[in-house]
Amino acid sequence: MASLRKLRLLVEDSPKNHNLILIGQPELLTSFNLSVNQDLKSRVTYSVITKRLHPDSMRDFIHRELDRLGLVHNTFSEAARELIIRAADGVLRRCRNLCLATMLEAVRASAGRTMDIDLVNRVLIQPHWQKEFDLTDF
Repeated sequence: MASLRKLRLLVEDSPKNHNLILIGQPELLTSFNLSVNQDLKSRVTYSVITKRLHPDSMRDFIHRELDRLGLVHNTFSEAARELIIRAADGVLRRCRNLCLATMLEAVRASAGRTMDIDLVNRVLIQPHWQKEFDLTDF
């Protein structure tokens, strides 16, 4: 919200036809309903919450992207691919970022051509991949 407020202040002198478009930001949409944020809410012209993708669609996405890169489909082992799909939880951006992070981890580890579940687990252990409820002490 603070970033959006700063952005609004930057374009304060600009024409009033500059508006926000929000896609897949349910937390932000909830925050806009607070009365203190009415000035920002009035600038939102379109908002939509994207649906989570089915695992088969995620698998097809990974294969399509590997094809675009000229890599074979077994670049990720079956177990690694399934873990990526499960960890992405239907969110396409999370799937893409997890695949890229796994590839970077493979380069760092000087792993072979096939990325296995160990590399994906190394990526998922990093704090920014943890969810808030995973970090809570019981």
